[in-house]
Amino acid sequence: MPTIAIISQKGGAGKTTLALHLAAVAQEAGAVSLVIDTDPQATASQWAAWRGDRAPEVIDSPPPRLAAKVEAARGQGAEVIVIDTPPHADSAARAAVELADLVLIPCRPSAFDLSAIQTTAKLVQLLRKPAFVVFTAGSPNAPRVYEEAGELVDSYGTPPCPVILPDRAAYRHASAQGATVTEIEPAGKAASEVREFYKWTCRQLGMPAPRFRKVRA
Repeated sequence: MPTIAIISQKGGAGKTTLALHLAAVAQEAGAVSLVIDTDPQATASQWAAWRGDRAPEVIDSPPPRLAAKVEAARGQGAEVIVIDTPPHADSAARAAVELADLVLIPCRPSAFDLSAIQTTAKLVQLLRKPAFVVFTAGSPNAPRVYEEAGELVDSYGTPPCPVILPDRAAYRHASAQGATVTEIEPAGKAASEVREFYKWTCRQLGMPAPRFRKVRA
């Protein structure tokens, strides 16, 4: 029953998009998943309201209640728990990291964003949690940019995830519908990248490799 924390002190890094897609694709692969929304803006909770009764479930929690919410979710059968955190909130980030089996730090491959994650990197190192930087929302056709960004974050002590989730219009279309890219464009590039990302996440957590239905292009 792994718990995954999505953290970044930088706003606009794609934390909520990453959290929702990770939980949704886990559900698609057969795991009972849950998103815990600790952001006062409640973006994940709004997405769930648009989505209706479809899994994954999203619940909210203030940082002081987070441990209790995670424990209760495990008791009710949640198999994958994803914690979405707000930017500029040390207490929420620290509470999430303390409970996490894996920490994911979404980051755009730009100079300002790369510089801003140093604070986040120091937090996960202080708490001795396995953590990776996930490059999001950048150009889908800039391998050299991602290579240089990866070298930089590696120097911070937080290795880059080898699966990149670049900017694709499918994410914007999906969010507006309370959906995911794997649902609105199941054979699209974004969906394929999200599934590969979940497979990689499972390997980091020692979980069995997920199986997905074959999708025709």
